Amino acid sequence: MCGIVGAIANRDVTGILLEGLRRLEYRGYDSAGMAVIESGQDHFERVRREGKVQQLADAIADEHLTGMIGVAHTRWATHGVPSERNAHPHMSNDQIAVVHNGIIENHESLRDELKAAGYQFTSDTDTEVVAHLIHYYRNAGDELRLAVQKTIMRLEGAFALGVVDSSQPDRLIAARSGSPLVVGVGIGENFIASDQLALLQVTDQFIFLDEGDFVELTREGVVVFDDQLKPVQRPVTRFDHHVDAADKGTYRHFMLKEIFEQPQVVKATLNGRMTDKQVLEQTLGTAAKEILDKVQAVQIIACGTSYHAGLVARYWIEDLVGIPCQVEVASEYRYRKVVVAPNTLFVTISQSGETADTLAALRMAKSMGYLASLGICNVATSTLVRESDLVMLTQAGPEIGVASTKAFTTQLVALLLVTLMLARRQGLPAEREQRIVTALHQLPDLLTEVLKLDANIQLLSEQFADKHNALFLGRGAMYPVSMEGALKLKEISYIHAEAYPAGELKHGPLALVDGDMPVIAVAPNNELLDKLKSNLQEVKARGGVLYVFADREASVGEAEDTRVLVIPPVDDILEPIVYTLPLQLLAYHVAVLKGTDVDQPRNLAKSVTVE
Repeated sequence: MCGIVGAIANRDVTGILLEGLRRLEYRGYDSAGMAVIESGQDHFERVRREGKVQQLADAIADEHLTGMIGVAHTRWATHGVPSERNAHPHMSNDQIAVVHNGIIENHESLRDELKAAGYQFTSDTDTEVVAHLIHYYRNAGDELRLAVQKTIMRLEGAFALGVVDSSQPDRLIAARSGSPLVVGVGIGENFIASDQLALLQVTDQFIFLDEGDFVELTREGVVVFDDQLKPVQRPVTRFDHHVDAADKGTYRHFMLKEIFEQPQVVKATLNGRMTDKQVLEQTLGTAAKEILDKVQAVQIIACGTSYHAGLVARYWIEDLVGIPCQVEVASEYRYRKVVVAPNTLFVTISQSGETADTLAALRMAKSMGYLASLGICNVATSTLVRESDLVMLTQAGPEIGVASTKAFTTQLVALLLVTLMLARRQGLPAEREQRIVTALHQLPDLLTEVLKLDANIQLLSEQFADKHNALFLGRGAMYPVSMEGALKLKEISYIHAEAYPAGELKHGPLALVDGDMPVIAVAPNNELLDKLKSNLQEVKARGGVLYVFADREASVGEAEDTRVLVIPPVDDILEPIVYTLPLQLLAYHVAVLKGTDVDQPRNLAKSVTVE
């Protein structure tokens, strides 16, 4: 959820830590802080600020902070309001400094225990108990590594930790349990971060820690321990994403850049996974054939935008494959009694591969009798990928904007590829698979054509500048597309937007329709078009104003109360992917007109690693 950076080096690390925090701003945060030990000193210098990293940077410059070891953090509030006193790093007796991602679920009982031992708390956070508990064990005579290990054994919940002790300024301790953490390897210097993107300024060599790993960093090297506290070797991996993925280039916002990257990333997701005639199932892994041959049902679990991708996939799977498909929000699935049908494939979808609820559902599913698990994910080194039986990696590259765009469309592409793999086993005619594969090969060019509508959509967005509510309509697989369109608009423009199946208008939402409630409809030329047109007439009869994204063959005419944006013709199976892009652009341009923080909308974070 929030961002960790730590460094130990033979040079001043404050600039490295600050740049790391800047590169983690995409995650969403409300405060930032840094603690370092100056060369030759035995105490911390700590600076924290509520607000943006730049405010922290200004304060560090004013105080001339320097140090050769330190930790830094961007916080997204879970315990205690956004404030300087709740910002990380948290300290104990000016000896222990801790940064933490995740949630310590038993923090209240630990807080009571530590208060009884004489510790005074200066924040409302769950993290401060970690600092005091480490200090408690250090004060009892334990060496730093053992003190941290004992502390970790007492913690319940999810966490990634970075720990520095001012009495031992020659080492940095880190650990992960349920929250991502990576080690950056340098020459005479080593680093930790919650995302390798934060460290690309200083290294492209990384150790991706496994669940439960504990690591000790010095200037000379890195030692990793597993969850049994035994030294283990973890491979050093070279990061191969382009460094400029974190650069907006000529675009005003990361979100706009990522919208326009979709033809390229969709092509990358398709590359190597299809011939001219069929999808190659081997791309899922060596066990793919054996598992897919047995699949009789599918259960999809996801959150947010990924959940909408799953809802689209349900239409595809039940249409093309002809087997049952259930889709559920991970946070709901975890807390109800689930009946598992025989030979059900458990599918998880996550952009980051570290979404807490989705990972918890995956781990729960392992003991529930599912046939196997399949992860759809954008991060090859993520926990979701490592813990799934089969994997379909999207190739979206780093997505910096909090509101997901290219991750969603690449998820849809990946889900369609998996659908075709399953459909072949249930009698999908080879000629129909070939027709879909041909359309997929043409998809990147079609998306490029759709993006040429940007200027027209920007003009259209001006009519939303003074609106406070909006209604999105779709039928069939376009209903979850309309849900995604509504989510984008509310996420970044703060306009209240809801989506409904168009046929549900008369069962309640029609009461809201008037001249001040824009109604956005997606109208491809498919078998549900006539039904949708009837629903649009219901809106017009109540004085509503329509904004229709329609196929040029759909015969939806412009009128005083109807604005039409014409979308190029597309194979019906690809409609959900193609019609998503103009809705993304609409949300973006409305948000720009509203003057909101497009890339970092309020109250939201990119990677949700807490419940």
